[in-house]
This record gives sequence, structure tokens and C-alpha cells, in this order.
Amino acid sequence: MRGSYFLVIKLAEDKRVATKGREFFLRRGYYVYVGSAMNSLEKRVERHFRKEKKFHWHIDFLLNEAKLLRAYLIPSEKRLEEKLSLETAKYGEPIEGFGAGDVRVSTNLYRFEKEPDSVLIEILERLGLEWKRVKSREEIMEFGERK
Repeated sequence: MRGSYFLVIKLAEDKRVATKGREFFLRRGYYVYVGSAMNSLEKRVERHFRKEKKFHWHIDFLLNEAKLLRAYLIPSEKRLEEKLSLETAKYGEPIEGFGAGDVRVSTNLYRFEKEPDSVLIEILERLGLEWKRVKSREEIMEFGERK
């Protein structure tokens, strides 16, 4: 299945997160990461729930320091990552330069003071998108099996 996704992440304390080429100072709070997987949405998001993995993307380094609370899988044949990122930017504080290497936005990571689920659901419903909220690797695979 192809599509995009939101990751909802909690950072319990202020941290410096070093990636391969950058360092980001992130304040404690909730973060939403916007991503896409135009080959296998389920496998990409399932990977984010794993602790043991080779670090490749900026988000891998953050997830090593924070807790992944849940993900929203958004199946679509269209590339929605940029649109979803622009919508999320209306509500969250952008972390400039984090992710977004293959789209025309300056970031794919946004900080929220409070849990962002109501904002994410509002965005998804306003755009008329199908979505599924998952909290584990097992739920992701079950979702993929139904398609």
C-alpha cells in the first residue's frame, strides 16, 4: 500500500538530537513527524516502531531519544507528504531542517505543547482522507492485511 503518515512522538525532556550531519535542540513536548512511503506504507511505519534498526533518516535519531506514541496511516496513490506538512505547520512549531529532504517544505517535524491528535484528525477529515490510527507494529500489519 502507498501513502503518507503522521508519527506522534513524546519527548519527556529537552534534548540535543544529533543526526548524521546536524544537531537539533528539541524542547520537551509532543512532536508530529510527517512522512510518506510510496512503496510500502505498512513496512515503513512498522520500522519506526522498532528499536533495533540502522539509523538512516533524521526521525530515526529522534525516535532513539523519544517515545513513539502512535501513528496515523493515510493510504493514497497521491503524494500527500508536502500538503500534510503544510497543513500541520498551521498548528505546530516547525523544527527547521528536520527531514523533508525530498519535498519543498523546510521541515517535516512540528512541536506541540499538548497532544496533537485533535489537530491531526481535523486535518485528515478536512482533506477528506482515509486514515487509521495505530499504536503498535501488530496493528500496522493487521491494517495491511485487510487491504
